[in-house]
Amino acid sequence: MVFRSCWKSRHKKSRGAAVRPAALLWFCVAQLVCSGGALGEPKTVVQKEAEFDITYNDTATSVNQTIYAFNHTVSRNKSEGVRVSVDVLSQDFESPILFVVRQKQAVLSFQIPLILRGLYQRKYPYNHVGRTLCQPPTLVASETQYFFVDVSTLSSQGTNYQLRVSRVESFTLHTDKKFSFTASPSQPQYFKYVFPDGVDTVIVKVNSDMTFPCSVMSIQDIQCPVYDLDNNVAFIGMYQTMTKKGAITVQRKDFPSNSFYVVVVVKTEDEACGGPLRFYPLLPDVLIDAGNRSKDIDVIVTPAIKLKVYVMGMLFCLGIFLSFYLLTFLVACLENKRLCRRKKRECLIPANVSPAETGKMPASPYEYGSLADNGSTLSSEAITDSATSTDNYGYAGQEVFKRRPILNRVHQFAICIERSLDSIGRSRLESLSSVEEDDYDTLDDIDSDKNIVRTKKFLYVADLSRKDKRILSKKYQIYFWNIATIAVFYALPVVQLVITYQTVVNVTGNQDICYYNFLCAHPMGALSAFNNILSNLGYVLLGLLFLLIVLKRDVIHQRALLRNDLNALECGIPKHFGLYYAMGTALMMEGLLSACYHVCPNYTNFQFDTSFMYMIAGLCMLKLYQKRHPDINASAYTAYACLAGVIFFSVLGVVFGKGNNVFWIVFSVIHILATMLLSTQLYYMGRWHLDSGILRRIVHVIYTDCIRQCSGPMYIDRMVLLVMGNIVNWSLAAYGLIERPNDFASYLLAIAICNLLLYFAFYIIMKLRSGERIQCLPLVIILFTAVVWGLALYFFFQGLSTWQKTPAESREHNRDCILLEFFDDHDIWHFLSSIAMFGSFLVLLTMDDDLDAVQRDKIFAF
Repeated sequence: MVFRSCWKSRHKKSRGAAVRPAALLWFCVAQLVCSGGALGEPKTVVQKEAEFDITYNDTATSVNQTIYAFNHTVSRNKSEGVRVSVDVLSQDFESPILFVVRQKQAVLSFQIPLILRGLYQRKYPYNHVGRTLCQPPTLVASETQYFFVDVSTLSSQGTNYQLRVSRVESFTLHTDKKFSFTASPSQPQYFKYVFPDGVDTVIVKVNSDMTFPCSVMSIQDIQCPVYDLDNNVAFIGMYQTMTKKGAITVQRKDFPSNSFYVVVVVKTEDEACGGPLRFYPLLPDVLIDAGNRSKDIDVIVTPAIKLKVYVMGMLFCLGIFLSFYLLTFLVACLENKRLCRRKKRECLIPANVSPAETGKMPASPYEYGSLADNGSTLSSEAITDSATSTDNYGYAGQEVFKRRPILNRVHQFAICIERSLDSIGRSRLESLSSVEEDDYDTLDDIDSDKNIVRTKKFLYVADLSRKDKRILSKKYQIYFWNIATIAVFYALPVVQLVITYQTVVNVTGNQDICYYNFLCAHPMGALSAFNNILSNLGYVLLGLLFLLIVLKRDVIHQRALLRNDLNALECGIPKHFGLYYAMGTALMMEGLLSACYHVCPNYTNFQFDTSFMYMIAGLCMLKLYQKRHPDINASAYTAYACLAGVIFFSVLGVVFGKGNNVFWIVFSVIHILATMLLSTQLYYMGRWHLDSGILRRIVHVIYTDCIRQCSGPMYIDRMVLLVMGNIVNWSLAAYGLIERPNDFASYLLAIAICNLLLYFAFYIIMKLRSGERIQCLPLVIILFTAVVWGLALYFFFQGLSTWQKTPAESREHNRDCILLEFFDDHDIWHFLSSIAMFGSFLVLLTMDDDLDAVQRDKIFAF
């Protein structure tokens, strides 16, 4: 070999470059030194005819090179693997043995000891190596192929080794047949799978009873070389880390040869799977003993679902939610029929019956309650009645809904004339384009009047619905337009981002980017988990249905106002539909953003799935409070600013909250302070100010009410609610500070839901205590919604994946489909939660329908 190199150098003149004799001599000497040999010690090359399944014990030195020649028959219709196993008995790390396997269309080389690197360049030596040879394809029916194993080293001392080449009889995996094997970092395994006829998609499932060592599962095309080491397994194909479970859905269209390799590699370290990280070596070149990292693994390939199951899943999803449209249509028909019957009965009432006997009392069309300042006798009577009715306030055994005394015919005639005059000027008033919320308070003594009315011991809806309804309607319509604007600006970058995520997954093949339930992830087109996206359709369809229901009620109410219907003008809870429209829009956006999140669910986009959940919870609480406090409810700007702050803290908690004591202390303090400020706002109905004198006033109240004389709270009902609310929120703040849950977004959502449920329960209890009743339809909806919420939460807590852990640990929670072989537990959560949210919205919409014929100065505000 040395002389061959010198001969080649001597003939370089023929290529155009002149070589001097001294340079040629120097080059030959350098070749002698680099080869480690001398002219008196030539290197011996020995070629041996070798056979399969025989162990060869030999010694490798710097002066000899051994070549083992093998041959075997390769058939086009039969796949047979060949495995080379080598074991070196000595540990010469400075001069390892090099093994080179030369095949017809591939070359495989490795050294022993094999040095595999981990995190921070840790080095792990392995003396036993086993590699499966890539099988070159053949075009003929049968062919004899040769391959050679070259063994060489630069060590001057002899190194003993053992070489064994064997056939892998079970190299081809069969459908629905489990195969077991053992792998280690230096002994990776891979097997071949061929798509059978009629099967276009399969799921490759890999299982192990051992959590560690961490391993990698890869799907690669039939080509050489096969990347089956820890440092190159991610070069091509699809791959994912795994501990106990792994699953990859493979489609025939992605593999032109209609076959692929299933590669399993055991990693050198467990850090990628959430395992402990080894200590950092003190010296950079210290070799670390990896210990026993063998792992027993089972692999099985099962056919995926067929097109028929896709169609059934889509029809099932559409059928469930379109049935709600049909049910709503039937209920609307029955309701219209009932209203027609009632109108016919009203037409049969004699004309000489007084309005008091019919239960309808006239009022100004521009004021809701009995405290209208229109100078009429009716208004004066209403003020007196509202002021004096506090003595009759009660809950049990008292007649709450007393009717007013019968008015004489002359007074009714005067009221009708007044209403007609007001109607004439309506067009002029409603044409004013510069109506602002500041125009509410047009009375000279409005400031003192607010303090008098809102600080009464017992309040009625009429006391808190004195502002112009036109301006209030515009105020609450801002909720809808703001959330529509937010939805557009929020959704567009979200859609763009998740499309990019899906593209990255498809191009790189890195299955660790997205946290799917891989055992029930059905692809369609470019989407990896179409079923998780489809199941969010219910939010969109039911949100749209709720908007249609609200629109119908809004149109009916506007028509009633145009014909001066007394019930619409001065009876029942004031009708403002802006928040309802915002709630329906939020439900639709929750479906859209949840679908975007499930395109590629992971740590970085989880807030897409929760942002509008916070908005829905906040809007529901605002609507519940607005029902009996329309004049003092928060504006859209304030509400959305607070919700933006909640979402901001949600992102901070997800990014920085894990194990960060400072964050949890700051958040708990802000949570408690916000609870106290909101409690004060609700208790005093907004009649307090946060300024420099707040501490002095607090001390004065404590001294006069607690020290000087021990008196109970003036507003007992509100105090009970706020005390319970503070107990719940302080407890949640303490739990967060002590436990510091990893899923901060869900923890924050739990706070919002707990407060919503607490206020809803308080509302229902106070409604019943006030002598009001819940009609049959709302009662049925409440019971139905409660059952559906219970079932939904059961499936939610199944936890099929979690981005709080590593992708490999998340896959331990994966489960098979449970509904139509297409939907998993989380999909059922989507179905049930969308139905439950729709039912909750209907409860808010219909729960006070029993008050539609009751004067507002007879409806308690709580």
